[in-house]
Amino acid sequence: MAAKGTAEWKGDVPTGTGTFTAGDSISGGYTFKSRFEDGPGSNPEQLIAAAHAACFSMALSNILAQAGNPPESIQTGATVTLRPVDGAPTITKIDLVTVGRVPGIDEAAFVEHALAAKVGCPVSRALAGVPEITLVASLVP
Repeated sequence: MAAKGTAEWKGDVPTGTGTFTAGDSISGGYTFKSRFEDGPGSNPEQLIAAAHAACFSMALSNILAQAGNPPESIQTGATVTLRPVDGAPTITKIDLVTVGRVPGIDEAAFVEHALAAKVGCPVSRALAGVPEITLVASLVP
């Protein structure tokens, strides 16, 4: 199944505005300030963060279930860092933080499965060019 998104930018970069849609129900607007100056609104890196968190959570859930420990829940946050590299805005780091509620598994096994999900989820694989992707994984009782 192909996933679709669209975007339109109007005007120059410093003062223009953009809109995007992803699938049937996700849409937003972005500006130079929302992307590079922490201003109000959305930005493409937020979409990457949400996609990575969603993909990782689903992949980890699948790995756990296949190992005989289906999770009650997996909650993941992703933080995407955008910094200038050689004068060009570049995604330099993604931090994943995941918390699982998984009966019958210990922390070490959970972390091992989380590391496998980090390497194997399709979005992680698509983002393989990002120099640093970190992971903090923990269980809640």
